[in-house]
Amino acid sequence: MTRRNPINRTQRRLARPARERFATRAVAFDVDGATCRGTLYLPGGDTDDPPVVVMAPGLGAERTFGYPAVAERFADAGYAALLFDHPEFGDSDGDSQTIDLARQRAAYAAAIDRAERVDAVGDDLVLWGASLSAAHALALAAERRDVDAVVGLVPMLDGRAIAVRRGGRFLARAAAAGLRDLIGHRVGRGRTVPIAGGTEECAAITEPGTKRKYIDLVDRESAWRNETPARSLLGLARYRPVTRLDGVRAPTLLLAGTDDAIVDANAVAAAGERLDRGTVVSMPADRFSVLGEDFEGAIGHQLSFLKDALE
Repeated sequence: MTRRNPINRTQRRLARPARERFATRAVAFDVDGATCRGTLYLPGGDTDDPPVVVMAPGLGAERTFGYPAVAERFADAGYAALLFDHPEFGDSDGDSQTIDLARQRAAYAAAIDRAERVDAVGDDLVLWGASLSAAHALALAAERRDVDAVVGLVPMLDGRAIAVRRGGRFLARAAAAGLRDLIGHRVGRGRTVPIAGGTEECAAITEPGTKRKYIDLVDRESAWRNETPARSLLGLARYRPVTRLDGVRAPTLLLAGTDDAIVDANAVAAAGERLDRGTVVSMPADRFSVLGEDFEGAIGHQLSFLKDALE
């Protein structure tokens, strides 16, 4: 998937690099018997052994939801970028849209292995994530010593804190829906909840104003559905990569939005203090505008960080 014209409402005015400035290849790799698919972006010209950025989309999203614009800018700046769909989403095998955290982390690890087998890239490895995928990138970076830099764009660092802030009623409804689905799906009686919902809905994302902004990033040609099995909520509420940041040794950028309704910028700043080589940037943006109206500022911070981190 390398369509260049605007494919979502958010990015319809976004400037993109000239097509001749980068090349793309389709890539595939195995994750526990299933195939994940993605796109490898390579810089044009005579760039030798470029660092490779391994990228995945955020919570419940497909890789076409604004992320090619990021990968293109990395390639235009001289980096290779491998952008892939999580299992059960997009072009990867499965269409249940289950948010299986362990399986998504395994897909990241498999994507790293796939990138290392590409002759056209160098040895430097960058893990990149946005929202939930930033949490995966950080969790993996805490376990590995072959990571040279990490970029976490509007990262989800503490699922428990997000769930608790939504209140007791949300916690009770999410637990009940998740447990019913966990049991019922085994006998064909599973249930789903919205990925992006309203403030009164039992959904993966419920904060005011977020549903419309999320939907505006959806690829207009995608078969994506605004739903995930309710059992996905159980894992999200227990996911706390913030507790593992002490193990990250690579230079790490956490980019927070001061208008982010889901993760407070102050919480990101506090998390950054736990990083051995952390850089925290807060900018006037939310978690969706960093791929839209605030894209230029956000990508500028990322490219500046990578230039310094990989020198």
